[in-house]
Amino acid sequence: MVVNVGNSRTAIGVFVAGSLEYVTRIENSAGGDWPGKFAEAWGRIDGRDNAAIAGACVNPAMRQPIEQAAAQAANGRKIAWVGSDLDLPIAVKTESPEKTGVDRVLNIAAAFAQMGKACVVVDAGTAITVDCCNDAGEFLGGAIACGVGMSLAALRAGTAQLPSVPFAVPTEPFARSTQQAMLHGVYYGVRGLVKELVENYAMELGQWPDIIATGGDAAKLFEHWELIHAISPDLTLYGIALAYTQHHIKHGT
Repeated sequence: MVVNVGNSRTAIGVFVAGSLEYVTRIENSAGGDWPGKFAEAWGRIDGRDNAAIAGACVNPAMRQPIEQAAAQAANGRKIAWVGSDLDLPIAVKTESPEKTGVDRVLNIAAAFAQMGKACVVVDAGTAITVDCCNDAGEFLGGAIACGVGMSLAALRAGTAQLPSVPFAVPTEPFARSTQQAMLHGVYYGVRGLVKELVENYAMELGQWPDIIATGGDAAKLFEHWELIHAISPDLTLYGIALAYTQHHIKHGT
């Protein structure tokens, strides 16, 4: 079982013989749902040889309650966390690898494992990250920006008259209302950000990298956009499973 604890949501996946057999997502605010969700996931592998739990967390406040819910469902088993209990699956070439978001690293690791060459991962969640690796599979770094919800909330909070607007994909070339103007600005702002960053990465790499998109808003932002090679909503879960497998191969455990 793999657990990805994000800023707003937690994803739980179950891998059996290397295949992702089950995925569910829980809002971090819905603590009452955790025991049932963990029990349902663990039940799919309970009793199997070497059944275990691996996880990644970018939200420290959620770590302890998630650990407790998982242990309750899994007969006391502890989560092995990537970055502390499990080695990172790829080399990280940032100035401070230990401070680089583990989810960003796992996304790139999973994408490189599938592509086998330089690639970019755009993770469109609470924040938007645009990260890159080279042909050696080394995490080179990337960019962090506000996600669409955060951007729209900032426009509302930082102005006197702009309204609260839920995110939706613009449907007209010209925004004919304030709400639509906000959506146009955020939607095309994100796509412009991605395009500009990938162009910069391509100049350094000497080639145009394939782009994989993930995260809760990826489909709305990037579906049918010719710039995106694929949308993989469970990419981080694959990265956690990869880290778990490679750690135990490396250490012979």
